[in-house]
Amino acid sequence: MKHVHIPTEEKDFVKRLAINTDVACQILCGFIRDEMDKAGMSRAVIGLSGGIDSALSAYLAAKALGADNVLAVRMPYRTSSQDSLDDADLVIQALGLQTMTVPITDMADALIGQFPDMNGLRKGNIMARLRMIVLYDQSATYGGLVVGTSNKTEMLLGYSTIYGDSGVALQPIGDLYKTQVRQLAAALSIPTPVQTKPPSADLWEGQTDEGELGFTYAEVDKVLLLLVDERYTVDEVVAEGFDRAFVEKVWRRVKINHFKRTMPNVAKVSPRTIGHDWLYLRNYTGR
Repeated sequence: MKHVHIPTEEKDFVKRLAINTDVACQILCGFIRDEMDKAGMSRAVIGLSGGIDSALSAYLAAKALGADNVLAVRMPYRTSSQDSLDDADLVIQALGLQTMTVPITDMADALIGQFPDMNGLRKGNIMARLRMIVLYDQSATYGGLVVGTSNKTEMLLGYSTIYGDSGVALQPIGDLYKTQVRQLAAALSIPTPVQTKPPSADLWEGQTDEGELGFTYAEVDKVLLLLVDERYTVDEVVAEGFDRAFVEKVWRRVKINHFKRTMPNVAKVSPRTIGHDWLYLRNYTGR
C-alpha cells in the first residue's frame, strides 16, 4: 500500500499518538484481571523501580485487583539512587501497596567480582536477571503473577534484558508507546516526581535511557508509529522529513531484536511443532 505524502510539519503527531485514557485504563485493567483468572490467581508481584513505567503498571494492577493484592518489590543495587527508592515509596504510599525491599548488591557482586574487566552492559544484564529471580521467588511465596513494566517503545527497540525485565507473566503496558505511557500516567495522577524524572533503568550512577539510546523517546515514538502501526517503509518515513540514518538505525534495532519478543524457536522435525504448527492461546485446555 502506497502512503500519501504529507510533509512532517503538517502532521500532528500529538493527535496521532493520543489515546483515550479512560478506555485504555478499562482495557488494561480488564486484561490484568483476565490473565489472573486464566492462571487461577488473584495477586500480582511487581518490581517497582521508581520510574514511570513500573509506577503505571502498579497503578493498573492495584485498580484491577485491589491494592491488598499487589506486592511491590524494590531491588536496589549499591549504585542505585536514593531518589529511585524515594519515588517508588511515593507510589507505594499513594496506593497503599504491600511492599518489601530486597537489595541485590551482594548477589550481583558475587559474580561481577569474578570478572574485573566486566563492562556496564554485562553488569546491567546481571542486575536485571537477578531482579527477575527475586520477583519469581516472591511470586512463589506470595502466590501472585509477575507483572511486567515494559512499554512498546522499549520492546520494539530491544531495550530490555532477555530473561531479565522481559521475564514476566504478562505485560499490561507493552502496547503503549512511551508517549502514551506518559498520557495514562498523568490521567491516573501518578506522583509528579515520578512523571517528570528522566527515564532510567538506574543500572549505574547517572545512567539514563535516552542517553544510552542516543535519541529521545518523543522523537523515536513518531518513527515507530509510522514504521510499525502505519506500516510505512523506511523510504516513506524519510520522505516525511525524518533523517535517513536515524530511521535506518531505528528499523535495524526493531528487526535484530525480534528474538527478544518471541519464545525461543523450536527446530521442526515433526508434523506438529510447538510454535510453528501447534499454536494456541495461553489458556488452551483442549487435546
